[in-house]
Amino acid sequence: MASSSTSKLFHVGRSLLGGLHKRAHGLPTSYELTCSDLFSQQLRTFIQMRTNLKVVDNSGAKKVMCIQALKGKKGARLGDTIVASVKEAQPGGKVKKGQVVYGVVVRAAMQRGRCDGSEVKFDDNAVVLINKQGEPIGTRVFGPVPHELRKKKHVKILSLAEHIA
Repeated sequence: MASSSTSKLFHVGRSLLGGLHKRAHGLPTSYELTCSDLFSQQLRTFIQMRTNLKVVDNSGAKKVMCIQALKGKKGARLGDTIVASVKEAQPGGKVKKGQVVYGVVVRAAMQRGRCDGSEVKFDDNAVVLINKQGEPIGTRVFGPVPHELRKKKHVKILSLAEHIA
């Protein structure tokens, strides 16, 4: 009885790691497929109301929470504009905690297809804060940003970014 319970734990642990080790016969069980599918689905969702996002510019905010996605009923994706509330801020920054700001989604965990057939997705959800005219509040953008922002008319964010993916 003990050996069967440890083997089940081993299979569940492997499925959460993404099946790094191969099994003896090479085929995963249906339970492993179900767990890995559920785990991956939790990461790939739209940016919707109450989603916490990381701020990747030097505007003074560290984390924001999405209040509303301005385009689309389901939520925001790469390049979309959102309304957000600042949850964490650095002292002496341009934005303060509790302030309501606009932001452009520059990294999203949900995958997005490209014209050439490839897909782009990031490890985290990140945003660059902008003002009402669409200009970035900060003067630097950290980390990679996708080149799809050019189609969404956010060329200024692309020019400030250190790496374009």
